[in-house]
Amino acid sequence: MKCFVTQKPINRYEAVKGKEIQQEIFKLIQQDYPAITEEDYVSIKVLNKYRRQFFANLISQEKGEMEKLDQDVVEAIRDNSILSENIKENTSKPLTTGDRIADKVASFGGSWTFIISFFIFLLAWMFLNFWMLHNKGFDPYPFILLNLILSCLAAIQAPIIMMSQNRQEDKDRDRAEHDYKIN
Repeated sequence: MKCFVTQKPINRYEAVKGKEIQQEIFKLIQQDYPAITEEDYVSIKVLNKYRRQFFANLISQEKGEMEKLDQDVVEAIRDNSILSENIKENTSKPLTTGDRIADKVASFGGSWTFIISFFIFLLAWMFLNFWMLHNKGFDPYPFILLNLILSCLAAIQAPIIMMSQNRQEDKDRDRAEHDYKIN
């Protein structure tokens, strides 16, 4: 038994009959070798070459032209390399001190612990200034100093949380690209 394409002898376990090949892939082989019939044999190696070509054609038809990501997938198929990888290893860049602080502030600032403790702080502030010091304390009603503190806290906390979210967005983008490659 020999491969119709290479005209070299092949073992029985390496041979695939033309009628057993997916129709679209068989048509690709027929474009290069019009005389091939469904009774002829091709080797697994040749068949895999045409399978890769078929997948590359599918991707380029779908997108119009292949993007870098699609080319990576096609190359991985061609090289029989593994696309799945540990995404944590890829996305974990060394965190700076500012990154770690931003993560901790974002984590605490978006927690029930922060909300409840800050609510207790506000009540204590108002109780101390209004009732205990009879509205003659360091920040009498309408609590101008408290408003200043709240504004400063919001002005500082918001960009710190945004920094943490931007880094999380980069991680999510890497995960989405990884998932796309695998799918």
